[in-house]
Parts: sequence; C-alpha cells; structure tokens
Amino acid sequence: MVLSTEQKNDFLARGFSRRSFGRIATLLAGGAALPFSHEFAFAQVAIDNRKLPPGAVKIDNNENPLGPCKEALEAMSSVLPQGGRYMFYLPAELEELLGTQEGLKMSAKRGESYVQVHDGSSAPLLQAVLSFCSPNKSFVIADPGYEAGSEAAKFLGAPIVQVPLTKDYAHDVKAMAAVKNAGLIYICNPNNPTGSMTKKEDIEWLVANKPAGSVVMIDEAYIHFAGKEKYTCVNMVAQDKDVIILRTFSKLYGMAGLRCGVAMGRPDLLKKTRGFGINWNPVTSVTGAMAALKSKTVIPERQKINNDTRDSTIAFLDKKGFKVVPSMSNKFMVDSHKPTRDAIAALRKENVYVGRPWPSMPTYLRVSVGTPEEMKKFQAAFVKCFA
Repeated sequence: MVLSTEQKNDFLARGFSRRSFGRIATLLAGGAALPFSHEFAFAQVAIDNRKLPPGAVKIDNNENPLGPCKEALEAMSSVLPQGGRYMFYLPAELEELLGTQEGLKMSAKRGESYVQVHDGSSAPLLQAVLSFCSPNKSFVIADPGYEAGSEAAKFLGAPIVQVPLTKDYAHDVKAMAAVKNAGLIYICNPNNPTGSMTKKEDIEWLVANKPAGSVVMIDEAYIHFAGKEKYTCVNMVAQDKDVIILRTFSKLYGMAGLRCGVAMGRPDLLKKTRGFGINWNPVTSVTGAMAALKSKTVIPERQKINNDTRDSTIAFLDKKGFKVVPSMSNKFMVDSHKPTRDAIAALRKENVYVGRPWPSMPTYLRVSVGTPEEMKKFQAAFVKCFA
C-alpha cells in the first residue's frame, strides 16, 4: 500500500520517522489482519481455552449469565436462513437506530455518520490508539484499568502513562490532563476492573482542559448497570467535542460471544480510525443488537437483577469483614488478604473461577456478578478459603 501525502503528514506530525513509512504501509495494507488479536492484552493471564469442570462457577470475564434477551434471540433466529447473504445495509440500520436514540446527527452519506458499528468495543479502542498515539503521543490510562489499549501502544512505541485512581477509586482527571503530549486519554466508566464511577462533571472538566490535539475516549461498556441516562457522556459527542464513546452489547445485553459494539464520535475522528481495520459484522449480532435496542424492558429488568445480586453479595462480604471497592457495575473487587494469584488458585480448587490480577491491587480479586445461585456458591467458597 502507498501512503497518501495526507497520511504521511499525519504520521510525521505524531512523531514517526520517514523510515517508519514502509512498516506503517504494511500495517495499513493488513486491514483487519492487525498483528494482534482484539483481546491480546491479557491473553497470558486471562484467556483460558480449557473447558471448565462440570458445575464450575464462571465469574471471571464480566459476562452476563442471562445471555441475549428473548427479543434478540427471536430476531437472530429469524435472520439465520439469510446467513448466506452479506446484508451490508444492516450495520447502517443499527447506526441510524442508535444514533437516533442518543440524539446524534446522522447522515446518509458514507463516512459522515456519528456512529460506527464494530465487532465489540475492543476493536475501536485498539484502532483509536493506532490513530492518535505515537512515539511522541502518549496513551494515558487509569491504574488499575482495562489493559487492551496498552498493547497497541507498545506496538507503536508510544509512551504509556498509568495514572493511579483517586482514593475513592475515580479517574484522577487532573493528573490525566497534566500529561504532556497525550494522544489518547482512556476513561472506562464504570471502571474495569473496580466497577467504580467517575463523575460526569469531572470527565467534562477533563475534556475542557486536556492537552491540545488529544482525544478522550470514554468506554461506556458497563454504563447500563449504573444508569445510562444519568452518567453517559454522549452529549459531548453531539457537541462535536474531541471525544469518542464506546458501547458494547457484550455486557448488559448478554452478547459477549456474538461480538457487536459501536464507537460514537465526530465523523472526522471516526474516519481516522477506519484505516486500521475493516469492520465485518455478522448479520446475527447486528440483528440481535437492533432488537435489543428496541426492547423497552431489557435494561431496567437486567439492571435490577444484576444490582440486587451484586449488592447482596457485597453486603455478605462486608458482614464477614472483607473490604470491597464500591461498584456500580457487573463486577467488583474484594480484598482476599492473600496474593491475588494464590487466591485465584485457592478458589479454583473450589471450582470457582474469578478474574485476573492487577499489579497495583496485589491482594484484590475481580469478581463478575453471576446468577444468584452462582454468587451463593462463591460466597461459601470465599469464606472457606479466606475467612
């Protein structure tokens, strides 16, 4: 692939050398075949391809045990006979539906939409790092935080700045804004792994005070559990700020294995990310996502089920004397008082599988919220191992 003059100028402005152009052109020519997978960031510690033992309590990957809602299941079943067709128009219909629901300006002209469909939300995160970071442009992330973007930054040779959470587990927006030459500032809200919230007004302050030329990416993968209407920052997209919002159907909507998500932002920002991957969207996942968006009951029903189960589990742990990070998500972190890897191994002996370690919280476990029955088994195993 031959780089255009516009592309060369962009790469030079971000600090790449002309000697990098050949490697960059090869990367762009690869399209969807980027030199890493979407979930590569924690492949060594998180992805376990083994089939779990019978009766295992799987609360390790922030999945929704309820799976797709009935409306999505019905819609996906009905479209299966047409699976021999690409049906390229379906992603555009999903973009229009979500854009209308979120009050974003939409355009029928290709490349001018404020919504872009992806196979989950990891892909647009990685593409944004490749688009806005470089050896001279840092990737700024909370510590602890979701790690996937850091691996893309490493591939580019971009500096990675990890900013510790505040004492109440919010993103330290003032420290993030103080990072010079930031390329992409990543906020996951509610945060992964802690489940804690950063106030919307604090994120608005960050966007208003960030380094010039940087982009703020707000990952709202878990926003539905906290209350989308109250906490979403999508209004900043509508105001044409330097902001990209990520959403996914993997969490509350229970479609993690089906892979569907979106990025929302100004068309010029989304256009920059498209050169680093091709979005192939299965007709099943896109159809299921549209059906889920149209449901009037799926969000409040699942929000209540998750939050009631989470809060009762946290109350149990608190009563037993264990410290838990306040969570508004479908996961929480609890202090086992043991090194995290040892604690994970102990629970596995009880057939309970929890999340991976984070170095900055060396005795804490990330626990996904399962069914009420699964959380009862977790409670019993946790007390047996650590009380």
